[in-house]
Amino acid sequence: MILTDAGPLVALVDKGEPDHDVCVACLPTLTGPMVTTWPAFTEAMYLLGEAGGWRAQETLWSILQQGDLEIVVQSSDDYERMRVLMQKYRDLPMDLADASLVRLAEERRVRDVFTLDERDFRIYRIHGRQSFRLWPAK
Repeated sequence: MILTDAGPLVALVDKGEPDHDVCVACLPTLTGPMVTTWPAFTEAMYLLGEAGGWRAQETLWSILQQGDLEIVVQSSDDYERMRVLMQKYRDLPMDLADASLVRLAEERRVRDVFTLDERDFRIYRIHGRQSFRLWPAK
């Protein structure tokens, strides 16, 4: 399983994105399925709507429907932890999509994240201690 942030989802769909080729080339090196959260998926949908309209959004829906991406539904038990994470990293600031991914990493004990947000994910820690492994590796 690899946690997947909004940025790579946008870059995979939008060929005009600067990181499109890097993200496509990274796909065969990923271990396990791409997994995301509703906040990250929503962010990607919004950005794709702005960039390419319904056609780009439909492509992202297709990736989900084909099983190449899974959305983990988080529960109300996770919301307080996401709030605490956003408060802890408020100086960055941490957005809801990132908080949901960090929370999922803690819950599932996953360190790998497919992200273009290298700066923030190099700072975030799982349970305050463990760093993330970033993909695409730079």
